[in-house]
Amino acid sequence: MNLRDLEAYLAVVETGSIIGASARLNLTQPGVTRRIQNLEDSLGAALLDRQSKPLRPTNAGREAYEQGLRVLRSVADLKAGVAPEGQLRGEFRLGIMPYLSEAALAVPLDRLRAAFPELTLRITMGWSPQLLEQTLRNELDATALCLADGLTPPDGLACDDLGPQEVLLVAAPSLKVPWPADLVMLSGYPWVMNANGCGFRASIRQQFEAAHLHFQVGVEALSADLRLSLVARGHGIGIVTPAALQDSPWRDAVEIIDAPDFRPRVRSWLLHRPPAGRLAQPIALFRQALLEGLRPGLGLLA
Repeated sequence: MNLRDLEAYLAVVETGSIIGASARLNLTQPGVTRRIQNLEDSLGAALLDRQSKPLRPTNAGREAYEQGLRVLRSVADLKAGVAPEGQLRGEFRLGIMPYLSEAALAVPLDRLRAAFPELTLRITMGWSPQLLEQTLRNELDATALCLADGLTPPDGLACDDLGPQEVLLVAAPSLKVPWPADLVMLSGYPWVMNANGCGFRASIRQQFEAAHLHFQVGVEALSADLRLSLVARGHGIGIVTPAALQDSPWRDAVEIIDAPDFRPRVRSWLLHRPPAGRLAQPIALFRQALLEGLRPGLGLLA
């Protein structure tokens, strides 16, 4: 069995196509196809369902993928273990949700660079659904993200629960949101939210729709500061953590809405595909530094 054949097979499974694998490995498509055929011949089994689009592994192929992933990680561990002066080399591919960027992109990355100077950091920003898919496809080594409280990451990932984060509903006094407010009252106002594709926004919409109520997004904005400024100017209801509100220049221009029956929370997670292998120490260091950064709060949400 050739490790390059195994690498090509994993790339096809993770990208879902010969084209995607050829781009990842910088090989021609016939070259990738030959490597897959070589691996199938050596194992004596068909590994891909070639009638499906995207390409999917057969039952034997799924087992070959999981075992092959362990083999390639063991080889990477071996190379790292005999590297000069024991320095960990290669890439550490991190996925980070925008809500966690302030906590994750400062001190944690500085500590990683200091502790592992030969390790190349590759950072991908995205929303929870996108990052989860990339982690499951082995395109990311570890991912820091938030999910609505009560939701759990999918099976197949090592999941480190970093704890819940309370959030506040805020609005400008000029919006005249009743106090206290219930879900019916809140459905009568526009909301200032992040762009569509955000998992937390989707979970809030589901709560309104489950009660057969309309959820109206009045403004979409990617910037946390811009969202809170829009809330302060009366464009809609927003969601913010206590720490972010305390540090915001707009804190005196908004008021906290008391909604006893609607208290959304998010929970932060650090995820990776097991086993962590050679990246166990970088992942553990990143987790600890991220936890320290999360203590003040996660920032403006949704």
